[in-house]
Amino acid sequence: MVSRMWLGTLGIGLVSVVLVGCGSGGGQEGIEVEGSDTMVNLAQAWAEEYQNRQPETQIQIQGGGSGIGIASLINGVCDMANSSREMKAEEKEQVKANHEGKEALKHIVGYDALAIYVHKDNPLESISIDVLAEIYGDGATITNWSQLGVPDDSPLAGKEIAVVGRQNSSGTYAYFREAVLGKNREFRKGVAKMLGSKDVVANVTKTPGAIGYSGMGYATDGVKMLPISGKKGEAPVEPTLENAMSQAYPITRPLLIYTIGKPEGKVKAYLDWICSEAGQKIVVDKGYVPANQK
Repeated sequence: MVSRMWLGTLGIGLVSVVLVGCGSGGGQEGIEVEGSDTMVNLAQAWAEEYQNRQPETQIQIQGGGSGIGIASLINGVCDMANSSREMKAEEKEQVKANHEGKEALKHIVGYDALAIYVHKDNPLESISIDVLAEIYGDGATITNWSQLGVPDDSPLAGKEIAVVGRQNSSGTYAYFREAVLGKNREFRKGVAKMLGSKDVVANVTKTPGAIGYSGMGYATDGVKMLPISGKKGEAPVEPTLENAMSQAYPITRPLLIYTIGKPEGKVKAYLDWICSEAGQKIVVDKGYVPANQK
């Protein structure tokens, strides 16, 4: 296992692609967790709280994107892979090939509402999925803020939309593409590809004419989250915890942890705790939807 700075401990992990709700785990001294940048703050909070309760357990957290975590799991570099997207068929096959036929086991540990961010002073009040597709999709037909109906006296009137997204190894990138663009449409050229969820929000904060997508839990005072409707003209839905839990909010996805085979030992203990009332409280505290209330 690669040597890094430790935060706490846990066991070793796993992988099988059966859908397991909250709870499972693996077995050695020290747990290495890699993957989803969307989940990195949540994973850090889990690790810190668990270490307070189990100081003998070391847990190291590293982000980089869902694809990075899954690749590390496949290669035996980490014990648990955080992911905001499903593993691909070829990735599951690689797990089997590299781990003596063991499968990737999926654990749902929460849900995330993907927010659409604009600058805090942007006059836009809502947006729809079909409009977003024409901003972000290949062959985009909406490139100017005036096309979205901003007032003529707005500083954005007539200005080009600065389109912000994530790098293609990100689970957020993959989810947004499927949920908004559809499986057969690519992103347009010129989308600024940010390496992290915070980076998207930071870019929109400093760029009055920008629009970006990132987890609901990354909101700051410098941006606002737009209510979203499925189609233009339909009633928009606010990006709130309650609306995500009720599935009224249209861009909500599961937050996943993958392990190699059925978890045991300290990894199992850690995953069980993540899915417990104490672990799920942290999910809510960080602005996500608990796994047991979706």
